[in-house]
Amino acid sequence: MVVDGAGRVLVIRRRDNGRWEPPGGILEPAETVEDGLVREILEETGIRVGVERLTGVYQHVPARIIALVFRCHPLEGSAGATAEATEARWVDRSSVDALMSPAFAVRIHDAFAGPAPVRAHDGERLY
Repeated sequence: MVVDGAGRVLVIRRRDNGRWEPPGGILEPAETVEDGLVREILEETGIRVGVERLTGVYQHVPARIIALVFRCHPLEGSAGATAEATEARWVDRSSVDALMSPAFAVRIHDAFAGPAPVRAHDGERLY
């Protein structure tokens, strides 16, 4: 979750399914979590980030995937289309519920909250 100084969040429209989501991805073999975060966000948005803290753990039950979400801040670059995203842009936190499914919007809300929650979902809806 990338949050700028104005409190806006960086979101992408995925090239594979057209959905709006926070940027993210899968670690490469032997890659640290922090290195993977920086690489994935740069690949999907054009923005290099600094990693701050864990903001949540999310279990996609049917797909058997566990995602760790970290709050980050932008260091350099400008958001734009990439090989993985048709769009990357900064949005106000208040607009995420209209842009994305609850399973992804909650990750943004959690990044502004207290201790990191653990949540389960089915890819769209929260359990």
